[in-house]
Amino acid sequence: MVSDIVASYRALAAGIAIAGGLIGTGMAQSGIGAAGMGIIAEKPEKFGQVLFFFVIPETLWIIGFVLGIILLLGILG
Repeated sequence: MVSDIVASYRALAAGIAIAGGLIGTGMAQSGIGAAGMGIIAEKPEKFGQVLFFFVIPETLWIIGFVLGIILLLGILG
């Protein structure tokens, strides 16, 4: 019985961690994408630099996913 409750809380925590990472990535990329398109419209040679800044927030969902897996598998406790 207690094991089922612990597993349920682990699954819930993993879902929240992954969802938080995805929501954070979307919020960050919305602002960066809009600004990046404005920069590229004025200076097309800045494409590589803008692409780099657009990719940086992708690490948020990767971190959320890894944290979710750690929570789900119970690696930390």
